[in-house]
Amino acid sequence: MSRLSRLVYSGFVTTQDLLPGSPAAGPLLMSEPPPSPLTPSQKHKSLLERLTAFIFREPENREELLEALHDAHERNLLDADAMSMIEGVLQVSELRARDLMIPRSQMDVIDIAEPPEKWIDFVIETAHSRFPVIEGSRDHVIGILLAKDLLRYYREEDFDVRGSLRPAVFIPESKPLNVLLRDFRANRNHIAIVVDEYGGISGLITIEDVLEQIVGDIEDEYDFDESEDAIIAEDNGKYRVKALTEIAQFNESFSTRFPDDEFDTIGGIVTDRFGRVPKRGEAVEIDGMRFEVLRADARQAHLFLVSRVPKTVIREFFEDDEHRHPA
Repeated sequence: MSRLSRLVYSGFVTTQDLLPGSPAAGPLLMSEPPPSPLTPSQKHKSLLERLTAFIFREPENREELLEALHDAHERNLLDADAMSMIEGVLQVSELRARDLMIPRSQMDVIDIAEPPEKWIDFVIETAHSRFPVIEGSRDHVIGILLAKDLLRYYREEDFDVRGSLRPAVFIPESKPLNVLLRDFRANRNHIAIVVDEYGGISGLITIEDVLEQIVGDIEDEYDFDESEDAIIAEDNGKYRVKALTEIAQFNESFSTRFPDDEFDTIGGIVTDRFGRVPKRGEAVEIDGMRFEVLRADARQAHLFLVSRVPKTVIREFFEDDEHRHPA
């Protein structure tokens, strides 16, 4: 029995459908057979491909990429150092110069109006390789003095400080760090002066600051004691605090009473409150202090932006009640 006979016998096609002009007559009477259906193996392969594409799909945004990287780290496909550097590279593109700059009030500068005899000891003590040189005020930076150029001061009687200055590079606070790093490399420059929207000096940033965001803190022969730089005051009443700041030093600076019997550093207390390693941008309030994470990697937090939480009547009531009736 032919295919057409079987269709007619089964009732799917009647003899009326085979009359000329009938819609069914055309496709059934064509000499070219219809395409054959997919075999079970082809169907199975197609389903397998779709399932594989769903499970192992490519990341579509930064969050999915970080999730995939963390999964690879948990399965020991990436070690902690590699994971930290990858996160640092991704974070660099999100940060701006204002996030890592040394504030204007903390800048070590040289006043061109003073003779070298007055500030040469200061240069030796701070041990920086480059110094912004000002004239009159910190808002008037006229150039950068390299410490190595001061060797000529001991060789030349008519040493001219102004003639030894290198041009200062000025950048806006909003400049992305990845763009800044590219400019540093292209121009072979290691320091930039950060200015606000009105042209005033906001601070300075170095290539080392940017690289440390990627590879972690870079210690040199002068990094013996960083306790003085552990807490840096901002102009807006906030403070940048390193996570490795000792709790005793933090308590002394902020008149707080954080216990140090379980943790040695303020980073340990903040991480414990999160219950995990916090991410950049996350914040938490602890005993009237707000900690916002400025820099962190897969292993630990590195830098916080700390501010006092304004007290309210309700907050003061609960704090007083906790002191009277401790748990």
